[in-house]
Amino acid sequence: MANRKSRSWHLTGFGIDHLILGEAPLAEPGNRELLVRVRAVSLNHRDKLILDGSLSPALSFPYTPASDAAGEVVSTGPGVRRFRTGDRVTAHAVTDWVDGEGPPLLHEKMLSAGLPGVLGEYLVVHEDAAVPAPKSLTDVEAATLPIAALTAWSALFETARVMPGETVLVQGTGGVALFALQFAAAAGLRPILTSSSDEKLARGRELGAWQVINYRTTPDWDEAALGMTGGGGVDYVLELAGGENLPKSVNALAVGGRLSLIGILAGVESPLPTVAITRKRIVLQGIAMGHRKAFERMNRAIEATSLRPVVDAIYPFEKAPGAFERLAKGPFGKVVISLA
Repeated sequence: MANRKSRSWHLTGFGIDHLILGEAPLAEPGNRELLVRVRAVSLNHRDKLILDGSLSPALSFPYTPASDAAGEVVSTGPGVRRFRTGDRVTAHAVTDWVDGEGPPLLHEKMLSAGLPGVLGEYLVVHEDAAVPAPKSLTDVEAATLPIAALTAWSALFETARVMPGETVLVQGTGGVALFALQFAAAAGLRPILTSSSDEKLARGRELGAWQVINYRTTPDWDEAALGMTGGGGVDYVLELAGGENLPKSVNALAVGGRLSLIGILAGVESPLPTVAITRKRIVLQGIAMGHRKAFERMNRAIEATSLRPVVDAIYPFEKAPGAFERLAKGPFGKVVISLA
C-alpha cells in the first residue's frame, strides 16, 4: 500500500464549521500493530463535548475525533499473533487497558484523547487494543460497542455484579442507557427507564423496560420509582445525568443500594447528599468504560443473547458533520458514520 493516501476528518478549531476532511499518507503497521480498513465509526456524547470545546478546552489542533470504530484487518506488522488479514475487529478505546484496574489516567492512551481518533478510512492500532467483532453484528452495529456498550456492561456486571430479579433504574435513551436497558432485560433484571419523551419510553418498553417514568411530566420521578418498588427503593441506579439529578437518584435507591456515576448531561459538578448516602449505606462508584477482557466477555454475551444495538441514524463518511448535528439533538440510541 505504498504511496497510498488515507482520508480522515479533523478539527482545526472548536465548532462544527471547523470539522474538515483531508488526506495524508497511509501509515504502515509497526511491530505488533494492525492496519484496519475502517468500515464504521460510532459517535458518543463525549465527541459532542469535545467538538463544542467544553470537555477539553486546551485541545491541540488538528484533532481527529471519535473513539469507536469497526473494520477489517488489511495488513499486519511483525510479531502479530492475535489477528490475521481479513479478520473483523473493533478498536478498544483505552488501548493499554487489557485487564484489571487499568492505568491511573485512562485518557493518555485513549483513542481521540491522548491518541488520534478513528474518524478516517484507515486506522493503525496495536493488536492488544483490538477485539474480534461479534459475528452476529454488522460493522455498523459493532462500531457502537467500544464505549457505550462496554460502559453499560462494566457498570452492571463487572462492577455492581447485579443479580436476576434486582431493580435497575436507567436514565435517558442514549447509547449507554439503551445498552444498559437491553443487558438488564436479558439478564433477568427489572429495568425502570426514565426519559422526557413518551414516544421514547414506549420504544424503551419494546426493548424490555419493566416500568417507565417521564421525568418532565413527573418531576418527582424519584418518588415514582419508590412507589414502583413498594417503597423499598431500587437496587441500582445508572446515573447518566449528573448535576442536580444526583440527589434524586440517591433518594430513589434502597438501603444498601448501588449507584454508578457515568454521565454529565446535567452538569459536571453534582451536589452530594451526604446524609442520605450514609443513612442508606449507598455504594457510589465512578464508571469509565472498561478493559479489553470485559469487552470480550460482553461480546460473547451479545452473541449468546442475540442482542442487537439500537442505531438511531447512519451517515455516509462524506457527510460526517451531519452525524455530529444529529448527536446534538439527542438520538434514540447510536449515531454511526458508515465507510462501507
